[in-house]
Order: sequence, then C-alpha cells, then structure tokens
Amino acid sequence: MTRLRFLGTGTSQGVPIIACQCPVCKSLDPRDKRFRSSAFVEYEGLNILIDAGPDFRSQMLQADIRHLDAILLTHNHKDHTGGLDDVRSFNYIDRKAAEIYCEERVLKSLKNDYSYAFEEEKYPGAPEWHVHLIDERPFRVDSLGHSGELVWVHDKGYYYRQADGSLSNTGEIVSEASHDNPNVIPIRGLHGQMPVLGFRFGNIAYLTDMSHIEDSELEKLRGLKHLTLNTVSYHPHHSHFSLEEAVALAKRIGAEHTWLTHLSHTFPTHGEFVEKLKQYGGNIEPAYDGLTIED
Repeated sequence: MTRLRFLGTGTSQGVPIIACQCPVCKSLDPRDKRFRSSAFVEYEGLNILIDAGPDFRSQMLQADIRHLDAILLTHNHKDHTGGLDDVRSFNYIDRKAAEIYCEERVLKSLKNDYSYAFEEEKYPGAPEWHVHLIDERPFRVDSLGHSGELVWVHDKGYYYRQADGSLSNTGEIVSEASHDNPNVIPIRGLHGQMPVLGFRFGNIAYLTDMSHIEDSELEKLRGLKHLTLNTVSYHPHHSHFSLEEAVALAKRIGAEHTWLTHLSHTFPTHGEFVEKLKQYGGNIEPAYDGLTIED
C-alpha cells in the first residue's frame, strides 16, 4: 500500500499570510491553515519526504514523524529547502546521514545556502547529508544503512564509524542515485523557466510548482489513482498553473482523483472552494494539511 500525507498545502508565504486580514487568513477552519508545500509518503516500507521547507520542524512534530529514509527535493526554492538544517535531529536519532535526492542544479544551490554542511572541517553539530544526484530517469530509494553510522563526539560534532571501529570526520557526501530496480519515477516540468521534478510512487503522483509539462512526460502519469497538482490563482501565473490550467491538465491525465496544492489565500475558504470546484466535474478537490490519501 502507498500512503501520502499532505504536510503543507500553502504557497511560499503559507496561509495565513503575515499581517493579512482577508477572510481566508482570518478563517477559523483548520483546513485553511496551510504550511509551505510538502508531503510525506509511505511506500514499499520507506518513509519518504518530498521537500523540506521552512516549516519542516513544525511539520515533523505535528505529524509525529520519527524516521525518514529519504528526502526528495523538487527544486531549490527556499520554501522547499529552507528547513534542511533541522535534519540534525534525525542525524542524532537515527545515527545516519540524511539521504537527500536532488538534481545537480539543486545541489549547487544547497552548497551556497548551506555551505557549512559541506565544509571539510565542519562546525560541530552541522547537519550530515548524503546527497544522491537524480534526473529524469527512474531511480531507486533504499532504506538508511549504507552511509555509515554517525557517532556524536561532544564539542567536535559527528564522526563516521569505520569498519575497523575507528572514527572519521568525513563521509561520502555526494553520489549518483541508483537506477537499478527503480521505485520512483520523476516527472519533468517547468516552474516558469526553471526545470523542476515531480514524483510518482506506484499509483500516486505528486507535482508541485509547475507551469508546464511536456506531452512526453504526461505519459508517465497514466493510470493514476491519485494526482496532486499545484495552482495558486484563478488568473494566469508566470510559474504556476492557474486553476483553469490545473483543471484542464487534470482532465487530460485522467486520474481517479486529483488534489490541488500550493494554494494561496486568493482562493475562498476550504469549504467554499470544495463547492466551487464541483462546477468543473470530475473528482477534483483542494488538499489540506493533514489530509491522507492512499492506494
């Protein structure tokens, strides 16, 4: 069974937006309280996180997530990567480096934003990451275990225990993801002019921050039970699907059920939005934080 839980369904500012007094931002319905977009997938016995934005810590605590096998990054914008420093907690609990899967352009951004995580002599307590480089090719996510056991040394930071029992302060930082027996299918899209990735796990696919998908990529999305698409506005947007574009794409793909995410406060409250979407026909609904879908 594949299960996906929406940890965040809001835009880069979240909902409510700071200082906004609109009806959506003032709504008391918990479904109108939206963290930045992220999802937690339970698949083939693995705990997989898609994106780790600024709300990462709160999302992990609220959903009571105690273990992650992998973090998949769709792209390098801060609302999708801004919480990666907080994987330090998982480093300490699991005694493993966090397994991060991303494209090379995203890695370059991480090295700039989190330079201290890649330095040869790290600041004590810096996060430990093992980065797997991916592209449009299907790839394999495995459980933690091959990146070495982390040992915490007081006032010095993390060290990797070697086979002979000795400790080293350097571990394997970057490698190419395995393409043998793949279990994740990437979906290439454009976020304005920026190439980004969505992901398919069995019969569930999660696409966010896209404004265009080539027809060849749509073939990867046939036969879905659940599809997630992003939309931020009724009106055309330079880097996201408008509502009309998202609905049209959902109908082309033909999943049994489509869920809308990355929602802004320009849409009505959740209850009103559910009713408005009925005019389009099909099973298209707004997702909300905490919603769980499964195949």
